[in-house]
Amino acid sequence: MKKGISIILTLIIILILLIGVNELPTFGKENNPSNNYVAHKYIENSIEDTGGLNIVTGIILDYRAFDTFGEATVLFTGIIVVLIVLKKS
Repeated sequence: MKKGISIILTLIIILILLIGVNELPTFGKENNPSNNYVAHKYIENSIEDTGGLNIVTGIILDYRAFDTFGEATVLFTGIIVVLIVLKKS
């Protein structure tokens, strides 16, 4: 009985994932979300807006500062937790 439920649940998850993949935009098309106006704005105006030496630095430190800070906080917290767990062992 448990094996049958596991198989049915696995097939449902596979079906949901396949439907999701089918809904993704075609790679390389102009109307993809990755080719929107924000990317063009970053490329054209980032050096002037941020005063950075290159585009990547300007995007990471000015446009995406809060996001980068959040990622750094998560990584720092993970490292601290791993060190605490290893120290107690």
